[in-house]
Amino acid sequence: MLYEKHCSNCHQQDGQGLRRLYPPLAKSDFLKNNFNPFICTMKYGTSGSIVVNGVEFNKLMPGVPSLTELELAELATYITNSWGEQGGIVTIEQVSQALSGCAPQ
Repeated sequence: MLYEKHCSNCHQQDGQGLRRLYPPLAKSDFLKNNFNPFICTMKYGTSGSIVVNGVEFNKLMPGVPSLTELELAELATYITNSWGEQGGIVTIEQVSQALSGCAPQ
């Protein structure tokens, strides 16, 4: 439900993103290699360019600052275990540690 409410409009139900506007979450090399920024981006958003699976995306992504650490852990667990991925459970401790290294943008 959290994914549907906060993420699917841009990243789509199947996690494939929307052409060159919104990057895919499914099979995303960026997510696999940037766990902490992934958590920070969900909470605080981001701007500027990122490269996902060899494609550059440069669109503002608003964060959802109202998400709790538990909700962020649930979202991250869902995203990293959907669409054929097996990322395991993301803990509140991992989220807390990731958030300690970032600040609102």
